[in-house]
Amino acid sequence: MTKDRARDFFEVVKKDAMVWVAILAALVVVCIVRPSASILKDLDWHTLAMLFLMLTVLEGFKKEKIFNPIIRLAGKIKSAVGLGLFLVFAVFFTSMFVTNDVSLIIFVPLTIFLFRAAKKEKYILPILAMQNIAAIRGSLLTPFGSPQNLFIFGQSGVSVWEFVGYMSPIWVISGALLVVFVIVLFSKNLKQKTDIPIEAYPSDSVEDNTPKRLTYLFLFLIIIWLIVSRFEAWYWVGLMILVAVVIFDPKVLLKTDYVLLITFFCFFLFSSSIASNQTVSEFLSRVVAGREYWVSILLSQVISNVPAAIVLYPFSTSTGALLYGLDSAGLVSIIGSLASVINYRIYVREYPKGGLKFLAVFEIVSLIFFAIIVAPTYFLGLRQM
Repeated sequence: MTKDRARDFFEVVKKDAMVWVAILAALVVVCIVRPSASILKDLDWHTLAMLFLMLTVLEGFKKEKIFNPIIRLAGKIKSAVGLGLFLVFAVFFTSMFVTNDVSLIIFVPLTIFLFRAAKKEKYILPILAMQNIAAIRGSLLTPFGSPQNLFIFGQSGVSVWEFVGYMSPIWVISGALLVVFVIVLFSKNLKQKTDIPIEAYPSDSVEDNTPKRLTYLFLFLIIIWLIVSRFEAWYWVGLMILVAVVIFDPKVLLKTDYVLLITFFCFFLFSSSIASNQTVSEFLSRVVAGREYWVSILLSQVISNVPAAIVLYPFSTSTGALLYGLDSAGLVSIIGSLASVINYRIYVREYPKGGLKFLAVFEIVSLIFFAIIVAPTYFLGLRQM
């Protein structure tokens, strides 16, 4: 790692409060509970490895602009409501496969650019708030749509079809409700047009990137297979994927989100340690069991939903209620989901003085959505997975 990369890494760490919470939690629990080799052995190394490989390959997706064809498709949409629906549901559907945060990284800057170019900046914040909802609700369908889904799927032992079948009712309801939200936003003039020159949309460079794009797509499919199949010798296949990246594109490893990996590791250590303490374990079991939906939402407002998943899962008796709560937490506040924080950061880079306005619009739109969907989400989560 070069000095510049190291400096950039520590700058990110300084700005990310969640990683410091994770490190502090790990240090506190190690001081209380005597550390042992068994705790490290019991850590979920499979999830950490799959997360590392996914984050690395998805950085390759961004680097090679694999989604440019989808982005250019937006250039053919001439109506404002059509563009709004396209941008919201581009996030909704892509988040199922490339995780909710990556889908926002791809489409939020495009949204800001397009509505600014169309001189319709008043729609930017509401659309960004809906894209945030789309990322949270779209990604909940698949085991690899978000880090918390990946973790719980790996722990639960259910098949991918059981997982998708269980999550699909609330996914469908959420998608239908998002359509209503977008139409209501443009309801005063559903026929208004956009006027953006096609040259403004991103195009491929002269360099032919097809071999790298195909390689990254192939590696991504292998990772999905490893997650879905629960292949026992996953570490050998994972090592081959890592070697392949080192050989044909080593620089992408410098862009992997190691801060998120450190956060995961520290919360895994925290969770394993407290689970090994009988007194703490019994207390948390009494608090969490039967209240997974509400406890996961509340705890996520303090430490976000990914760490909450790691902390609560060992004490949960209802995987379905826990999942539904974790995948709803980001609708309550910006802290509830790491994806929401990414959305905020992208916006304030473009509008440095717009942070408070973003938070206000985000909360209004998200809480209205949450208020409508909280009851069906709760009752659907009562089913056994």
